[in-house]
Amino acid sequence: MPSLTVDIVLNVALTLAGLTMLCFGGNWLVGGGVSIAKRYRVSSLIIGMTIVAYGTSTPELAASIAAAGEHGAIILGNVVGSNIANVGMVIGISAVLVPLAAGASILRREILIMIGVSFLLVALSADGELSMYDGLALLGGLGVFAVHTFRIAMNNRDHTITDEKPRSMSASIALIIIGVVLLYAGAILTVENAVILAQELGLSEKLIGLTVIAIGTSLPELITSIIAIKKGHTDIGIGNIIGSNIYNILMILGLGAALGGVTTGADVYVDYTIMIIFSLSLLIAVKTKVIGRKMGVCLAAGYAAYLAVFLFYTGSA
Repeated sequence: MPSLTVDIVLNVALTLAGLTMLCFGGNWLVGGGVSIAKRYRVSSLIIGMTIVAYGTSTPELAASIAAAGEHGAIILGNVVGSNIANVGMVIGISAVLVPLAAGASILRREILIMIGVSFLLVALSADGELSMYDGLALLGGLGVFAVHTFRIAMNNRDHTITDEKPRSMSASIALIIIGVVLLYAGAILTVENAVILAQELGLSEKLIGLTVIAIGTSLPELITSIIAIKKGHTDIGIGNIIGSNIYNILMILGLGAALGGVTTGADVYVDYTIMIIFSLSLLIAVKTKVIGRKMGVCLAAGYAAYLAVFLFYTGSA
């Protein structure tokens, strides 16, 4: 019993250490991204959808590579679960803290792309699997999206950015790299030790996967968005989520399928539907031009309800 208590204390300490790394990593990633935006007069929204979104998706990417082949279902569950958590939990909590501006035409276009990519995933899953060719198609879509985003960045320079001298390019890149490494390491440390704690408490693997893993892999997005909002860059916070959700499907699922294929069972369509419903809800925000606190509460409550229903369903199965 004393040994078990020591182990639990150690796991708690390591979990807290992981969360601390997430906080520092998110802070430095945002700082480096904002500095690059100022230097090249690229809008913070674009930086959020590219550099920051890629950075916060590193835990999912690492999990995809590790699980490719034998554990394709883990990749699919991780991506779909993370996309639901990103909108329901991350945008929901962020909007409760500070209303998020959502009236930019660029953002409207990217939300539609996110929804379109989600429907593409559903279509590719119709035959019961995401084959190697499906994976290559998704990766091809990633290339097209990257070119599209680059063109938007070049054609929509933000001339409202001040002439305040930003960090040097090397310092900005260093901050981004350090931030990404800390986000990745912090997410792994947090999730692994949280899983051990959950097991010590007697939770089943299904419950652990539904709660700890899904929420844990969205922690980088959550921490980074909150830090961006605290610094006054709300557009980075929302851009980060939209970009991450697109990359999760095109890059992470694309890579996982290309490396070993991913089986898609009939039950995954329930999760697909919920993911698309959460994504469609953001179109309401585009019309009102803001994701206010009321909508933030609705999104967070909807995500909590989603978790509660599936926890009940899993527990009674």
